[in-house]
Amino acid sequence: PSPATDPESLARAVKDTARALGFDACGVAAGTAEADDGFDAWLDAGRAADMDWMRRTRDLRQHAALKLPGVRSVVMVAAGYAQPRPPVPPGHGKTALYACFRDYHRVLLPRVRLLGRRLTEWVPGTEHYACVDSGPVRERAWAARAGLGWIGKNSLLLHRELGSWLFLGALLTTAELAPDPPAADRCGSCRACLDACPTGAIVAPRVVDSNRCIAYHTIENRGAVPKAVGGRLGSWVFGCDACQEVCPWNRRAPETTEPDFRLRPEVAAPPLDELAGMDEETFGARFNGTPVRRAGLDGMRRNARAVRRNREDT
Repeated sequence: PSPATDPESLARAVKDTARALGFDACGVAAGTAEADDGFDAWLDAGRAADMDWMRRTRDLRQHAALKLPGVRSVVMVAAGYAQPRPPVPPGHGKTALYACFRDYHRVLLPRVRLLGRRLTEWVPGTEHYACVDSGPVRERAWAARAGLGWIGKNSLLLHRELGSWLFLGALLTTAELAPDPPAADRCGSCRACLDACPTGAIVAPRVVDSNRCIAYHTIENRGAVPKAVGGRLGSWVFGCDACQEVCPWNRRAPETTEPDFRLRPEVAAPPLDELAGMDEETFGARFNGTPVRRAGLDGMRRNARAVRRNREDT
């Protein structure tokens, strides 16, 4: 049955449906609440490194109405993926936890789109736009505005129960939904993430310099990894969870029950020698359907060789 179409009833119905679709949290922000939070300054300072697509879509990312004219509400959903991971064996690399199972885009985007279709059925004549990480929508900023959590000092969204081990999805809609109040910042004086960053990429609370970031260089960078970063990779061959592994809020995150987020050990800790000399066919068989594909075979071979070289030097 369709819910009443007043803003409060719609917001409740959307949240109930999001839960039924498998999301762990859902919040709503008013679609016009877009005060600048430092994103422009971050771009202008060159903190995005070579991610030119962020600069090209700057205006879209700052103004949801450019993506969906008439947008009135932004629905944000979150799905936790926390789980224990086995120790990394000697001679193996380490993959960021979020990439150790089926690609979250494939798992979550159909659900966000379904949520949008349900809302359009309830309020005929409205329009929506759904995305999970790949669209020009600043999901972390919207999630904070929607009350899902606050932006931690490592620049990630922190949810009181899920911590930062979560994926976000966004649904822009021209329907009016009752917004949620923003959450309070609960980082306090803690600086665990800043102190744990191997390369000092968190140059100030909530400011990450991609030029120094292991995650950027092992995933997005298509060129050589700078020596200052390459020498501090540790075991990371794809991404980096150093700032999340020390966050106190992540200690309480419940283990995910999503079947598609079940960790694949061969992805979580690939053998360095095998990865450094891997061919395309083996690469596809090992990592197909996971976010690791984004780095490409050449990037992963480069990363494995850098980690292996560091170990030989020590």
